[in-house]
This record gives sequence, structure tokens and C-alpha cells, in this order.
Amino acid sequence: MAFSKAFPRQIKGSSYSVWEEISLTDEEEMKIEEDARKENIKLLMQCINDAKTVGNDQVVPIALALFEKRASHVVFLKESKCKEKFDKMFKD
Repeated sequence: MAFSKAFPRQIKGSSYSVWEEISLTDEEEMKIEEDARKENIKLLMQCINDAKTVGNDQVVPIALALFEKRASHVVFLKESKCKEKFDKMFKD
């Protein structure tokens, strides 16, 4: 099932918004996930190196904590792509 997100669209002359649901194609979603996966590998390596600078025997837990914090962007990227499509479809 494709990723989708709804955005409010103002209608001229109305005080109510119409909610428009924007979906990603399978190709768009796969591209975002692939790009995020590549970026996450880079981030994990950076996190491991950062954790090593702390200089204790807790490198893996520190690296994983840093990674979880930094890598939580896949949904954000999908939502951003939906917003980009929404803006293109309904720009005034």
C-alpha cells in the first residue's frame, strides 16, 4: 500500500478547508526508502566513529542511540515528498 498524507486546501470564498489526500507512487516510495537506507548506513558509520571518541567500552549502545536519533527521517522524507506533490497540484 502506497504512502499517503492529507493536506488542507483553502477554497476561495469558503471558510472551510478541503482535505486533499496525496499518495506516493510505488517508485517514489521505493526511491525515498533506498536513498534513506544509503544515508542511514553513512549515519551509522558516523555514529560509530562519534561513539569511539567517547573512549569507553559502550561504543555499540552509544552508536545505536545516536543512530536512532539521527535516522528517524524516512517518514519525514515521505511526508515532504507528498507536500511537494500537493504544492505542485494546488499552487494558486
